Amino acid sequence: MTTAPDKASERGADRSAVFAPLYRQIKQLLMASLEQGEWKPGELIPSEMELATRFQVSQGTVRKAVDELAAENLLMRRQGKGTFVATHHEPRAQYRFLRLQPDEGGGAPVQSRFLECRRQRATADVAALLELKAGDPVVFVRRLMYFDDVPTVLDDIWLPGAAFKGLTADRLAQYHGPLYGLFETEFGTRMIRAEERIRAVAADGVATELLQVDNGAPLLLVERVSYSYGDRPVEIRRGLYVTRQHHYHNTLT
Repeated sequence: MTTAPDKASERGADRSAVFAPLYRQIKQLLMASLEQGEWKPGELIPSEMELATRFQVSQGTVRKAVDELAAENLLMRRQGKGTFVATHHEPRAQYRFLRLQPDEGGGAPVQSRFLECRRQRATADVAALLELKAGDPVVFVRRLMYFDDVPTVLDDIWLPGAAFKGLTADRLAQYHGPLYGLFETEFGTRMIRAEERIRAVAADGVATELLQVDNGAPLLLVERVSYSYGDRPVEIRRGLYVTRQHHYHNTLT
């Protein structure tokens, strides 16, 4: 059970944490509870008053910590109901990491078609990004995403083999929800943040056939590494985006 941030708990902590504001220490304790699975995705967490009693701090200190976690999409407040652990099954969170939007009109329904799912050995570059050893097992997934029935995104995805042992082509074919929701529910892996690199590339090879574009047509390459709790890399995704009628949208704060 998580305890109040007393001297004993600080003894093994990083030196910077000792001098962190109290609400940041409470935030780290809440993060530890989330990482350890004390509260599952979608579950209601204790009230601010209960947490204040548990950690022996003021309710205002807890509120400030919870506010930051809510701003980071780790917790979710519901008016009149309390604060819940965020989940990828929540409609507004299903496409939080997908930044492609139509040039005109609202968001169109998105459909996924899984083309491959197989186990393979990690190449040196994949292993480095996932903090594995070259040759370690990984799961490779290729997915085609359709916007308004038009093939628009071709994703190549690599996942650590040990964490995704039961992921198969049959399981993906049977599943009809958000992919990150599947990872969260069946493999206990929640994506909490991602880093992306974006560049323009020319279509060639299999991309021209699957995305139905001409050889040399301009595409947007989005390379993403997604992280779970503890800043642990758990997914590499390289997506080719058709942007004839879409654009990449992001909000900077």
